[in-house]
Parts: sequence; C-alpha cells; structure tokens
Amino acid sequence: MNTPNAEIVVDVAAIRHNVRRLREWVGPDVQMMTVVKGDGYGHGMLDAARAAVAAGADWLGVATYDEALTLRAHGYTGRLLCWLGVPGQDVVPLVDADVDVTAYSVAELDVIRAAAREAGVPARVQLKIDTGLSRGGATAADWPGLVAAAREAEVAGEVRVTGIWSHLVASDDPGHPANDLQEKAFLDALAIADAAGLQPEVRHLANSAAAVLRPSMRFDLVRCGIASYGLDPAPGVTPAELDLVPAMTARAHLAMVKRIEAGAGVSYGHLWVADAPTTLGLVPAGYADGVPRHGSNVLEIAVAGERHPLRGRVCMDQVVIDLGPESSARAGDLAVLFGPGSQGEPTATEWAEACGTINYEIVTRIGGRFARTVVDSAPEGQA
Repeated sequence: MNTPNAEIVVDVAAIRHNVRRLREWVGPDVQMMTVVKGDGYGHGMLDAARAAVAAGADWLGVATYDEALTLRAHGYTGRLLCWLGVPGQDVVPLVDADVDVTAYSVAELDVIRAAAREAGVPARVQLKIDTGLSRGGATAADWPGLVAAAREAEVAGEVRVTGIWSHLVASDDPGHPANDLQEKAFLDALAIADAAGLQPEVRHLANSAAAVLRPSMRFDLVRCGIASYGLDPAPGVTPAELDLVPAMTARAHLAMVKRIEAGAGVSYGHLWVADAPTTLGLVPAGYADGVPRHGSNVLEIAVAGERHPLRGRVCMDQVVIDLGPESSARAGDLAVLFGPGSQGEPTATEWAEACGTINYEIVTRIGGRFARTVVDSAPEGQA
C-alpha cells in the first residue's frame, strides 16, 4: 500500500484511559455518557464508541439521527441519546432501535408520539430545558407545557420520559455568573417536572468541564465529549492530576526540502520573507485537509522532535515550515502537526490558542485527504 501524504493516528488506548479517569474523577454514583458525535470529534465514531464502552461508559451520546442509527447498525445495543433532529425526519427507526430521542417542544414531542404509535412500542424520550444558552431546548415559559404534554404521553403509554437535561454556557470558566444561574434554572425545571409526576432515569447538565470542575452539576450523569479524547476541557483550569492523554496525532511526510536565500518570499502574498538563508520543508496538508488558514505564519510543526515555525500562508494542499539554516532534514521525513506533546510536538490545544479558536475545532476539522490509522498502544482492558 502506498504511504499516505498525511495521516491521523488515533490511539484507542488513550480514549479508554481518559474515560476511565473521568469515571474515577466523578465517582461511582454518577453515570458516564461518552459523546461520540462529529465522527467521534474527528477520531472516528465507531472506534471511539468501542473504546468508551470497553472503558465502562454507561451511555453514548450523538447529535444526529444518522449517527444514532449507525451505532445501532454496527452492534451497539447500550443506552444511546440523540438530540438534534429537524422537521420531516422519520423518527420511527429511532423508536424501533431503542434510541433515546430528545424533545425540545410540544410539536417535536407530538412527532415522537406518532412515531411510537406507528412502531407499536413506547418511545424513550428525554426533555431538554434551555437554561440560558438560547440554543436547543424549551424556554422557561414553554417548559410547563412540554412537561404536561410529556406526562400525558406517558399516561397514554406512548412514551417513557427517561431524562431531563440542559447544556451549559461557560463551564470552562468556573467564575462565570452563568454557571450559578443555569444550575438554579435547571433545579427549577426539575421541580416543575417532579410536580407533574415525571420520574426520569437520569438528570444531566454537566459537560466535560463541569464534570471535572463543578461537582454540584453532576446530578445522575455527566456528558463527557472533548475530555474523553484527552483534550483539555478548560485550558488553564483543568487539574493536571486528571491525567488526560490526547488520542490523536496528525502527521505528514515532507514532500520536499530546499534551500532559499535571504530576501526570498514564501507562499501566497509573501507574508513572510527570509531575512537570512534557510531551509524550507514542504508539508503536504492544507486548509482542504482542515489545517486552519488562521494558522498562517503562527503555527508550529515538529520534525525529529524539534518545532519549526510555519512560514507564509496556509495553502489548500500544503504548508511550508522553516527548518533552519543547518537542517539535515530530507524529503520523506515525518512532520508532526500536533499530537500528545510527549515528543516535543505541538498539541491541538496549542494550535487552537495560536489560531484564536478551541481544540474542538482543530480535531474535528482535521481530515480531508488524511488517512486515518487506528492503533492500540496498550492491551485491551489495561489502558
């Protein structure tokens, strides 16, 4: 098989390690949902799901209906929550597949009820309350109506309300006032649901950062996404002893190495001009593959454990790095765009900080023409 220009290497042992560490951190009384949406945050949904389940995840979480049905089609039979449908989508296959579906409104609940009648089995439904993100979920004004309709559907035998949940605005900033306000709003919503007679299996509010930093938000279950892949959910705040291990390494083989003289400009627009002779390395990955164009002139890439600055604009298919005047690098040498950082290479979080974004975006966007290689650095069950 031909050597790929560039590849993403995913270590499933790291995912298992992270899920286990998160379970230990939140304690035995809290269930763990590993979120595998967005193709497992770019790591591969099916491989990430298998690793999470092997590490003891109680639930998996996805956004879209297709993601949920793909997991079922590939043999996952455990608890599975899906939360983002649009009008006109067929909910019957989800009810048939025993997927927990989320209702944001009475209209959405009515669609789920109809699907349950068609399927001939009660639908597992979770209700989402908007506690301040102003995204998906019922507003505080609409919540009592949704709760009442859900209880009516339960009495009719059409649904089982299995969960009540919400999502946070600023959990990565522990001092942000929205955290206290959202926790109170969630408690108020739970009280309304309880008064209506709903008895959900799980109540959940915490994402990765809140699961780690705010015990009062853990309730019955935490939803851990980015932390499951070893990436810092709250840079500068996450305790080091959590010991997360990044699971993804993005790397490529240098396509060319060449000498340039002082005064030579590099890449489109000549954003960078050499002030002395140096050696350049051509890395065959660009913005079509998810390398951020905002990384022009600011990112670093490692060769042989030494970091080198990216020079000039990020192109569609390639970037150029400055290897220095005395470099002995050759075409074909491995260039590590980002990885765990254990061998001197940049991390996805460092790339994100350089580009003014978040590590989520770095790992979910990288791909394009990268090959994906899955490795297991430890025997199953030991990492």
